[in-house]
Amino acid sequence: MTAYALANLNPPTVLDEEVFTYIERIQATLDPFGGRFLVHGAPDREVREGEWPGALVMIGFPSMDQARGWYDSPAYQELIPLRTRHIPGDVLLIDGVAPGYDPAATAAGLRAATASGGAA
Repeated sequence: MTAYALANLNPPTVLDEEVFTYIERIQATLDPFGGRFLVHGAPDREVREGEWPGALVMIGFPSMDQARGWYDSPAYQELIPLRTRHIPGDVLLIDGVAPGYDPAATAAGLRAATASGGAA
């Protein structure tokens, strides 16, 4: 199942050489794990609800194991401080949904659990 690395980053007011180096080198850390950028910064976004002050980064991986392998890899761990010293934000790894995912089935399961007094 596809997994994703998502980041909501707060862009710096001044770009530093370390940020350029991070951006230049990140793809080489993704390649061994099948990672590819799906969204990188989203400068042309349309916020339709709420606020989105940061920059969105979304990277796809073949599996959660591949996503974890990338994030925990020595190559990426070496790069992280180049970003975090200048661009704070939130980063998470998440599983996607399986092919054929049916949100109506999810709603039915939640409805049944709620009716029986179970946790939603």
